Amino acid sequence: MRTVFWDDEANLVKMIDQRQLPWAFAVVAWADYKDVARAITEMYVRGAPAIGAAAAFGLVLAAQQSQAAHRDGLLQDLETAATILNAARPTAVNLAWAVARLLRVAARPDLTDVHDIRAALLHEAQTLADEDVALNRRMGFHGAELINDGDTILHHCNTGALAAVDWGTALGVIFAAHEQGKKIHVLVDETRPRLQGARLTAWELQQRGISFDLIADNAAGHFMRTGQVNIVLVGSDRTAANGDVANKIGTYKLAVVAKENGIPFYPVVPTSTIDLNLAHGDLIPIEERGMEEVLTVFGHTIAPTGITARNPAFDVTPHRYVTGIVTEVGIVYPPFVKHLQEAVKQASTP
Repeated sequence: MRTVFWDDEANLVKMIDQRQLPWAFAVVAWADYKDVARAITEMYVRGAPAIGAAAAFGLVLAAQQSQAAHRDGLLQDLETAATILNAARPTAVNLAWAVARLLRVAARPDLTDVHDIRAALLHEAQTLADEDVALNRRMGFHGAELINDGDTILHHCNTGALAAVDWGTALGVIFAAHEQGKKIHVLVDETRPRLQGARLTAWELQQRGISFDLIADNAAGHFMRTGQVNIVLVGSDRTAANGDVANKIGTYKLAVVAKENGIPFYPVVPTSTIDLNLAHGDLIPIEERGMEEVLTVFGHTIAPTGITARNPAFDVTPHRYVTGIVTEVGIVYPPFVKHLQEAVKQASTP
């Protein structure tokens, strides 16, 4: 089952409710694009590629919800929905990328009838989702070239099938290496405060029978310094033109310690996540989420009453700590300013 998908019979978007894993496997359905935006914000669905697909299907719902009888009215309603969807999570560029892609389809001059626009939007969202699965498979097998038999891989957050439409990014590399018969072991950061590593990555690795150990985030440095890590693989929610990488909070710390210990550090990044319009990572908006995520664990308060907390969801890793960036068109190495542009151009060439 895909993480997010369209139900043709019910005309609904459905997604795995990742908040309930690993205790329960549940699928939720939405008929209102505002509910899709809320599901993105509240992390029913998360991971940059999966968020992009969810937003695309959300715009399809917006088109179906619109009462407009003429093209201009429908396009205006879609712009309103796009604003709401884009605000759901500001750091992940795939969200805005997917919404913009569907808006371009809706604005095609050959589409003058509202029914044709609605059909074209659904077709484009389905195409986007299918492309995500295919390019993640390609990216996984490019990245598997970096993995040697017997390697121990350090992984942060969740970047598997749950973070994409299917297969995944950094975990997709691990899945590909496993399929190739390589004997690998994964050290899984728990990833506070929402514990995506402990809940989601551990669940995905267990489902596939891949050897792993769950570790506290603060233990990563110990394993790297003592020679127990061969490579660090992470995802990315937005990568700037110079190779700076915005990813789940805690990634920057891993990259610095990896470089200190001579361990290669590779983000695994579909080209849709590369934002060539941003010169460097300091221009990437960093989402700050509610303090309750830090002060509580699954509804149980873990801190003194009345205190405050800070909760940035992402941090930026400067490109000087990045060994290379795995994409669906191959592995990109420095200088990133030049080679990321080439990768994006190659990916967009039919």
